[in-house]
Order: sequence, then C-alpha cells, then structure tokens
Amino acid sequence: MKNSMTGKERIAGYMYYVTRVLTLLSVVMVFFPGFNPAKICGYVNKNMSLFTTAIDYSGLTEDCVRAFKMGWVQEYSFVILFISSMVSIIGLIAVATMACMSIGNNKFKRLGNKVGIVGGILQVVGYVGILVAYFQVAATTRPEKVEPSMPWGNWLVSVAFAAVILVFTIVISTLLPKEQEGEKFEMQSKYKLFLMFMPFAALCFVFSYLPLWGWRYAFFDYRSGDTLSMDNFVGLKWFTMLFESEATRNDIVRVLRNTLAMSGLGIATSWCAMAFAIFLSEIKSARVKRFVQTFSTVPNFISWVLVYAIAFSIFSKEGFISSLFVNMGIWEEGVNMLMSADHSWLKMLAWGMWKGIGWSAIIYIAGISGIDQQLYEAATVDGAGRFQKMWHITVPGLIPTYMVMLLMSIAGILSNGMDQYLVFENPMNVQYLEVLDLYVYKLGIVGGSIPLSTMVGMVKSLVSVVLLFGANTISKWLRGDSII
Repeated sequence: MKNSMTGKERIAGYMYYVTRVLTLLSVVMVFFPGFNPAKICGYVNKNMSLFTTAIDYSGLTEDCVRAFKMGWVQEYSFVILFISSMVSIIGLIAVATMACMSIGNNKFKRLGNKVGIVGGILQVVGYVGILVAYFQVAATTRPEKVEPSMPWGNWLVSVAFAAVILVFTIVISTLLPKEQEGEKFEMQSKYKLFLMFMPFAALCFVFSYLPLWGWRYAFFDYRSGDTLSMDNFVGLKWFTMLFESEATRNDIVRVLRNTLAMSGLGIATSWCAMAFAIFLSEIKSARVKRFVQTFSTVPNFISWVLVYAIAFSIFSKEGFISSLFVNMGIWEEGVNMLMSADHSWLKMLAWGMWKGIGWSAIIYIAGISGIDQQLYEAATVDGAGRFQKMWHITVPGLIPTYMVMLLMSIAGILSNGMDQYLVFENPMNVQYLEVLDLYVYKLGIVGGSIPLSTMVGMVKSLVSVVLLFGANTISKWLRGDSII
C-alpha cells in the first residue's frame, strides 16, 4: 500500500505529521495560563488561559469596572478581546477536526482540509483581533493604572503555529489526488477506535493530568492573588515543615490514623459487595431481583447532604428514634446520637455501605453473567447444591474481578473523599472523622494555606502510585497475574 503512494502523497503525509503535532501543541497551550496570548494588560487575570478568556467574559472583566467608569479603557476593547479569543478557539476546534479526519481515506482528507483551511483562517483572524484589542488598550491615558503589556512571545508562537497549519493545509489540498467518482468516506477500524478513545483521553488529560501543573505551588510561599516568581520561591520549605512543626506533625498523624482506619475498614468489608451480588443473582423471581437491585442502587445517587438530612431526621434529638423512645418511656429526654463520638468509624462505614453496596455490586453482577452456564449444569448433574455451586463456581469466577477492585482500593487507600465526613463532622467527633482529603480542603480552601495543602495532596498522590505498583507486584508474585 505504501509502495503505491506517489511522491506528492508522501510529501502530503509528512506535512500532515507536522500539522498534527502543531495542532496538539496548540490544543495543550490554550489550557495553560502561561501561554495565553490574550494577557494584554494588568486587568487580565494572570490565571486565565486562552480557553477561559474565550468562555468567561465576566471573569475577564471582573477587575475592569472602575477602569470602564473612569474611561481608562473602553469596554469594547475587551469585547473585541473576548470575541477574538473565542474565534481563535473555534478555529482551533476546526483545525483539530481536520487533524482527526486526516487519518481517513482521500475523501475524508479533502473534506478535512476544507475544514482546516477555515479553521486556520479563523485562528489568524482571532490572533489579529487580540492584537487590535491590545493597541486600543495601549492607547490609554493612564498606562500606570492599566499596565498594557503584550505577551509577544506567546502571540508570535500562536500565530506561527496557525499560519504553518494554514499554509500546509492549503499545500496538502493541492497535493492530494482528486476524488474518484462514487468514492465513499472510509477509515480503518483502528483509527475509528482511536478517535472514539480521544475524547476520554482529553477529559483524562484536562481533569487528571493538567491539574498536576498546580503542584508548583508547593515550592512557593504563595497567597491567593499573588504571582509566582523567584522572589517567593522557598524550595522544600513546606516539605520539611511536616517534621519541624510539632503541631503539623501531630495533625498529620491524627489525620493519617483516621484515613487508614476508614480505608482499612472499607477494604476489610469490600467482599460484602461481591457477596451481595452473589445472593442477589440467586433470587429466582426476576421482579423481586429488579426491585432489590434498584432499591439498593438508588442511594448511590443521593448526595451526602441529603443522606445527612435522613440521618438527622432519624438520629437527632427530635428525630424518629428519640421521639419513639421518649414516648415509650424508655428515655426521659431525646438524645442526639449524631453528636456522639462513640464508634464514629463504624458509623461512617455503615452509612458508606448503605449508600454504595448496591452500586459496587453491579460489576460483580456483570461478572456473574459472564460465567459459563455449563459449569452450573455440570455441577447440578454431579449433585451439587446451591451453596456448593456458589462457593465452587461463582466465587472462583469472581475472584479475578475482586482482585482488580482490591488493588484499586489499596492504591486509593489515602483517598476516601471528604463529602461524607464534611457533612457528618461536628466538634464532638472531628478528631475521628477528619481524613486526609478533608484536612487538605481545610488547609487550602478554608485556611488559605495553599502551598501546604498542595504539598500534602502531592505526597498523597505519590504514595498512592507507589501503593498501586506495590500491590500489583505482590499480586503478580502470589497469583501470577497483574492489572498493569
């Protein structure tokens, strides 16, 4: 197939590689504030990327109210900046579409080139509009207030990428052969699967890997609204603070105790979801089975705030249990059981199991449906009872799935969320319910200690990765099987 390609098609293929790489770099750059070519003055938030500049006009102009009233800058300049950023993002989306279509057949490529040319033009127009907005802002009568400054490096790189993509796309259009009569849109299956995977990879990058850029705050003495520079660079100060400060060290020990206790209880009872799925599959009545599965799965979709409202209506001083016991003469007055610190870990475990056991059982129900039914038929012929078939066929068939879930639980042993503990926390049980995620939230969001909270979260992520690979190695050594 490759030998039948003409020289022009080979050149077009090399140019496609260049456009794809530049497109990928452009897509990544629009999410990083450091590469934003639209930071044309001091009123543009330094934490805004080109993407947020294009979608958040209120955020773009939140610091400009006084400047607009005083006439230091004109609002239409920021309207031009906003529209230009939006146009450049739309153009980039079109260019990315062209890059995806370029892995199809000739008809796909030619259509993609048309889309790419339009996208390249929109990108260039958008960047020119940003330049126009800058010149308007730079004409201010109060430059010391407005601080006009064009990030020429970012702007030139962005324009260069867009121009190269546009020129290459036009050239490629002249190199590709003409469409044959009756030719249909076709693409190899591997490329179709790759394009289906791309949105999930992009979401994973944006929400899982892009936030890692925030780890740099752990090396600076940063306060909300400040800028990162070598003036506030402190190196490993926040890491050593864990060992130097006795108060912080005691807090970390207490928080880790709660986190490991709750995660350990969760791991110790993780088999309950598998057992629930096995017993549920043994129910013969399809109607009863559907009812039980639905009834046990619905709590997963209830927020922890509503769960606490349910708990409050049952266990508070004026709740159902207290009112019942008082009316029966067992108690003289109501008791607020939610304020008690007794058995706090077991209480949280019980609420967590009630909320999640039905949802966790779904994967095991799917695993049971994949077990060969001939094994059950053969066991029946051999005289095996229901419990014998469950123990000798169903359980061994689910062990691989259970081991995968167990390894993931071990890897996330330091990540047990904060919603549940935040709503159930009170002055009486805070010493038992403050887990690591809740501690990081209080440090960063409530207390404003962003570097310290970033450092703690950073260490937690690194430890989780180490635990994952460690548990995977042990699994491979004991069972001869692994998930990585």
